[in-house]
Amino acid sequence: MIFLGPLYNYIANLYATRINHFPLIRLSFFGADKAILYTLFFIFLRIIWLRFKKEKTSFQHEFWVSTFAFYVFLLFFLTVFRDGYFLWQFKFYWHRPLSDINLVPFVETFKLLGAKSSLDFYYNLFGNIGWFIPMGIFIPLLGKRNRGFWHVVIIGALVSVSIETLQFLLSTGVTDIDDVISNTIGTAIGFLLYFICHIVKKRIKELKL
Repeated sequence: MIFLGPLYNYIANLYATRINHFPLIRLSFFGADKAILYTLFFIFLRIIWLRFKKEKTSFQHEFWVSTFAFYVFLLFFLTVFRDGYFLWQFKFYWHRPLSDINLVPFVETFKLLGAKSSLDFYYNLFGNIGWFIPMGIFIPLLGKRNRGFWHVVIIGALVSVSIETLQFLLSTGVTDIDDVISNTIGTAIGFLLYFICHIVKKRIKELKL
């Protein structure tokens, strides 16, 4: 790890043998480390782009754009590009059988209820929802055009499908329709939270006037 190595080593020395799901913590550290690196690349390229286009912006807007970029990078590093920093470190498996894809909703998810630990079930279901709530918030928040509910939800679903497709081609995860459904629900919840906050903020401004 480039940025979080010392912190990870410190935590690993203390808790690696005490926590059953420590590999998940390790994955989170590696994902965050790679997301930091690529977010710095993104910021550098965005500065060049803004200067080239001579677009006016604000520090607050660019802060949230960079935060969204970090979130997207982290999302893909946790789900798809888990074991390397660069694309050439991954191998594509073009001849995988389509039977490896689970297209029956919630069968595999509810199988986890019968496991020794229910943590996998809750993380698989509610984790996949929670991870996409920011997607439903950031898309309408940062977009120049007003995007409606279905527009945002479809974008979230397409991002989820792209993740599942890459997991299938790279063989870095289980390609499951459950994830797409949960991610889409998360996007919808995120948009509703954004919409509620937007209405409340608008009403407060009206009351002040």
